[in-house]
Amino acid sequence: METSSDRRTRKRLATRQSISDVATRLFIERGFDAVTVDEIAEAADVGRMTVFNHFPRKEDMFFDQDQEARDALLSAVRMKNQDMTAIEALRRLAHRWVEEDRSYIRFFGGSRRFVEAVGASEALKARARAIRDEVVRALTAALAETINRPASDPDAYLAASLLLATWTVAFIEAHAAFRIHGDSAAAKTSFLAIIDKGSRGLVAALSDTPYA
Repeated sequence: METSSDRRTRKRLATRQSISDVATRLFIERGFDAVTVDEIAEAADVGRMTVFNHFPRKEDMFFDQDQEARDALLSAVRMKNQDMTAIEALRRLAHRWVEEDRSYIRFFGGSRRFVEAVGASEALKARARAIRDEVVRALTAALAETINRPASDPDAYLAASLLLATWTVAFIEAHAAFRIHGDSAAAKTSFLAIIDKGSRGLVAALSDTPYA
């Protein structure tokens, strides 16, 4: 039986999704920098503070799936089998996301507009860089944790930086392939090919560390 807590959680998530959907539509229609938080609140039929209760920054409404994807990456590292490297765990995660058609690895008209919107806004580009830095720090700590090393372990930082670089290049090149050819399947193939190639390179680069 559903409890009052369940109902509140469902309502909270529905409100968050509604705000995100409205914000995304306005951002795509008018450009991120041209849309204000007050306009988003009005279009979503909520108060300004309700918007900020769900999204501390305006940019967070654009990158609304960041935390979900970030949690999945970290979970793949923390929950991996002991006989599997983090490199392999994340490589398999990429393949699983493509197989499951997760929203993070979709290449279509909407994702192309998403990438174009980021490129057109200095605020979004700055937030994207900040997100990458935050993920590198979190991934560094998760990697070090798997072998009981301190979160400041330089080998873990190197591994995390190279892993994020691989994923970033894979995303950029796959979106570029879709923009040129308009073929979602080919873009996914490109994405996975770079993930696989990068993973092999990471094993070689990190061969004298505990992370390969």
